[in-house]
Amino acid sequence: MDSSAVVTPPYVAGPLHLRPFRGLMLAPSRVGDPSSARAFARPYAAVATRLGRWQARGQLSHDPTPALYLHEYTAGGITVRGLVGLLDISRRATRLEESAVLPHEGIHPAQADDLADRMGEMELNPAPILLVHRAPAAVRTILDRVRTTSPDHAFTDRAEQHHRIWAITDDATIADLGSATAGSRALIADGHHRYAAYLRLHQRQPGGAADTGLAMLVDQDDTPLFLGAIHRVLAGVRIEDVARAAESVGARFVPSSAAPAVAALGRHTLVLTDGAAWATLTLDVPADRAAVEELHDTLVPVLPRGPRRITHHHTVEDALAHAVPESDLAVLLPAPDVDLVLRIVAAGRLLPEKATSFQPKPSLGVLIRSLRDG
Repeated sequence: MDSSAVVTPPYVAGPLHLRPFRGLMLAPSRVGDPSSARAFARPYAAVATRLGRWQARGQLSHDPTPALYLHEYTAGGITVRGLVGLLDISRRATRLEESAVLPHEGIHPAQADDLADRMGEMELNPAPILLVHRAPAAVRTILDRVRTTSPDHAFTDRAEQHHRIWAITDDATIADLGSATAGSRALIADGHHRYAAYLRLHQRQPGGAADTGLAMLVDQDDTPLFLGAIHRVLAGVRIEDVARAAESVGARFVPSSAAPAVAALGRHTLVLTDGAAWATLTLDVPADRAAVEELHDTLVPVLPRGPRRITHHHTVEDALAHAVPESDLAVLLPAPDVDLVLRIVAAGRLLPEKATSFQPKPSLGVLIRSLRDG
């Protein structure tokens, strides 16, 4: 298979179910510290032993009792709460309507294989994938009740994220949460390749620890993740190339200066610049499609030259830093709407690669899952 090919990961069948697990947690002084990533570095087969040494030195804890975890974290003024547990991935959906987990972009099989190999050697899920859903009222009621008790852990990490964690071990509460989430459908916000790696591990060793993968389920109605745009730089494309392509597809290309162009950015309007010249590009974006789809599906194929490659940039500043007059063109995109993304995936479509940026993500090391625990 072409290593650059992008494919759709399989769909997991409902009901959506998170199981308890014995959480591994780095010590607060280690969470958010870039040097802590060394614990998960090569050789991967030595990671479990390495973490065992950290535990002996008091730099890692391993809960004795399986639990679901309510994890609340605050970063950059945004507070997010999610339920963390083991996502049941053991059943595949044969029809889209049966699916409980909805990816919104494709994956590179070679990258998913590499991650599966790495997790297998480490015997760990190092971090939860992020899922978002519109939680039933019953879920919020249960978790609000949990939050009336004192958290089991409360700390500010090295990256200045503030964390509060409640370990939910009561069987009745866990059962109630299972019933309340069973009918939900969740969108993958972050971790498409790790999700695909979970499925590969399950294909290799079904019937054991690989039947599940670590996930955090966030209620987008309660503490929403911020959904930002990911901008593009088209290498080898000139601004006049887009003007010619726009004419051929009936889009409106208008030369501009920087401030008016940026002010016009919106659902139908993209901003173009090579760092010297500026323009807006207004596309006819149907109600059930995103601007990034129109860019990739309608405009890019009719460009008279290039792009030699497309790079992705999470900030306007970074995209502009890579724009080069007469050579590399920055395309600033509007942020997609969460409900639009949900409608797109529910219709069976995927967005182009790196179309969304859900933020903030929790620091590495807050909750880890050992595959040795089963």
